[in-house]
Amino acid sequence: MRLDRYLSQCLGLTRSESRRLAAAGRVAVDGAVCKKADCQINETSAQVWVDGKPLEGGYRKYLYLMLNKPAGVVSAARDRRDVTVVDLVRDACPRRELFPAGRLDKTSTGFVLLTDDGAFAHDILAPGRHVSKQYLVTLDTPLTGAMTAGFAAGVTLADGQTLAPAEVGPAGADPCVVRVVLHQGVYHQIKRMFGVFGAGVNGLHREAIGPVALDPALAPGQWRELTGEEVSALRAAAGKG
Repeated sequence: MRLDRYLSQCLGLTRSESRRLAAAGRVAVDGAVCKKADCQINETSAQVWVDGKPLEGGYRKYLYLMLNKPAGVVSAARDRRDVTVVDLVRDACPRRELFPAGRLDKTSTGFVLLTDDGAFAHDILAPGRHVSKQYLVTLDTPLTGAMTAGFAAGVTLADGQTLAPAEVGPAGADPCVVRVVLHQGVYHQIKRMFGVFGAGVNGLHREAIGPVALDPALAPGQWRELTGEEVSALRAAAGKG
């Protein structure tokens, strides 16, 4: 990898800023000052120092972020009118082409996974992988036995589409607050499923993707990188472990 690209990725600089940094003699590679921004380095093993200090973290080919999406933010990389989930992390990751691996409605909240690894996103979203997603749902009517049985059998939507079996059950003492586990992703799926039973959804919060739960320390709008163990767990859930 070219040194200027490496610096751009690690420091969030433009390529021209990276070139000026190297030309000023402020960058050392494997113990030697390197002023040529086009020199090739091994991004996985090179020891790169800037202003006498080693770069923290080093180069990462891909990023995997856990975001606690607030209501009112759209699940998209870009939007002309609304704030997007990528906008919430853009300042910290300015040179990354991040996108949400899966979507939540604008009014919904909770775990959105952001990445720039297209193959990884495909694996955890592909219908044949059956990576589950768990939600806390607030209904406008109490949960019924018909809903529970219908979800388990596979709900047939108003348009005739029959969905894969899902799980729904009480989430606590309030009969209108339930926990739902899905094994596929269909547009407005939860709202449409409950609509078959005449129930409306007043609130929807994604709690987990596969075996990885939303970090309770993350307030709405906050995010962190997934740990290596969490990324591995998601790969395993998609059959790629």
